[in-house]
Amino acid sequence: MHDIIQQLEEKREQARQGGGQRRVEAQHKKGKLTARERIELLLDPGSFEEWDMFVEHRCTDFGMEDSKVAGDGVVTGHGTVNGRLVFVFSQDFTVFGGSLSASHAEKICKIMDRAVEVGAPVIGLNDSGGARIQEGVDSLAGYADVFLRNVMSSGVVPQISMIMGPCAGGAVYSPAMTDFIFMVQDTSYMFVTGPEVVKTVTGETVTQEELGGASTHTARSGVAARAFENDVDALLQLRRFIDFIPSSNREKPPVWPSEDSPERLDMSLDTLVPDNANKPYDMKELINKVVDEGDFFEIMPDYAKNIIVGFGRMEGSTVGFVANQPMVLAGCLDINSATKGARFVRFCDAFNIPIVTFVDVPGFLPGTAQEYGGIIKHGAKLLYAFAEATVPKVTLITRKAYGGAYDVMSSKHLRGDVNYAWPSAEIAVMGPKGAVEIIFRQDIGDDEKIAARTEEYRKRFANPFVAGHRGFVDDVIMPHGTRRRICRSLKMLQNKKQENPWRKHGNIPL
Repeated sequence: MHDIIQQLEEKREQARQGGGQRRVEAQHKKGKLTARERIELLLDPGSFEEWDMFVEHRCTDFGMEDSKVAGDGVVTGHGTVNGRLVFVFSQDFTVFGGSLSASHAEKICKIMDRAVEVGAPVIGLNDSGGARIQEGVDSLAGYADVFLRNVMSSGVVPQISMIMGPCAGGAVYSPAMTDFIFMVQDTSYMFVTGPEVVKTVTGETVTQEELGGASTHTARSGVAARAFENDVDALLQLRRFIDFIPSSNREKPPVWPSEDSPERLDMSLDTLVPDNANKPYDMKELINKVVDEGDFFEIMPDYAKNIIVGFGRMEGSTVGFVANQPMVLAGCLDINSATKGARFVRFCDAFNIPIVTFVDVPGFLPGTAQEYGGIIKHGAKLLYAFAEATVPKVTLITRKAYGGAYDVMSSKHLRGDVNYAWPSAEIAVMGPKGAVEIIFRQDIGDDEKIAARTEEYRKRFANPFVAGHRGFVDDVIMPHGTRRRICRSLKMLQNKKQENPWRKHGNIPL
């Protein structure tokens, strides 16, 4: 018995060493933590329960039978984040570059299967060179097994990918199917093919950072939700993020203690919207002043900045916020913002998170680039997402709500539960000047007549009362009472039950 225990401890110690001291030091020199160090930072102290520590690969080609490391390049198991259960896998770049073998994939699949069964998030700490070439098709099969579980888990348990090193080829497709991808600046990369292949095939010369770095994917491609400064910051922010999301689609969002009164008024909001309708203001100020303790976790802050999405809390419970941003493109909806908003709305709806929408939208962005890019189809994604959502939906129009964009932004017509407007709201088919130049085109050239007609239109239509008369707006509220009114509405809606007609699935305009 003593010999077996000693042998067990030796094997455990061997597994903890990963690829050996030299490779661990190389990892540290790059500013990166090891797979086990990352898990220790992410999870509550002492909560990690490791599985499959002794698993090894089964490859016998290219001399691989003489090169085996316990764990086979990935650390898997479960633990807690602030007391809540999560499953995690952390790829070990010091072992075969974190490449995926059949055994490596089986370890990941095992925790994913269990996470769905018990209802807990799956967190992947990705640091992998991709498929293990020596294993050939067995490695590809392993990736496909993981991909299938990503799809089957979608909308059932939250899936979060933290990219913490180079991820190429198959290593990027699993994260792509998860709910949120986060990256680390300067040390994480994602690309289907690396710079060398790109140069060989297309002749383009590009660096790793330019091709697939954090700045590329958070600001240009929209692949990643956010990037953080280093491994430590990334893992601490990931702990904060997990506090916002429910563990599965069977649960309501978590509730955390809050000392921020739901009755709190903020008089500064009465002057947030400028008197000049063409002057921008920062919609983030409204969000920060409405949520509990000003704590707002923005998603994709550097991509499609004309729309804001992210998580906050109202009376301690998570709420998803969607808001037009007048500071960028005047808050117009375009291809990228519609896609960004739609994916966020669908995540909230899948996981029972109420949605609060702040509207200041003059319309869809005009132009050939948008039309040729398919704004009709992509803009419909956001409309589809809001219409399909059955979670509580509270909408507030702060200023402009023009044309089809008014409809799209969680209007009463798309089953908005409670729809408010500020006195500054303008709900109409289009802005006063554009409308007058169409209705009274015979007067164009007569500046005095056009000005008078414009003012007449503004007084008659550019206000919240026409919509109020029809019941499309439930109430016109004072800005300073916004938090109080939203809190009361969400409380009223907390037991809302609404079901869509039975179907296998809808056909969203992808």
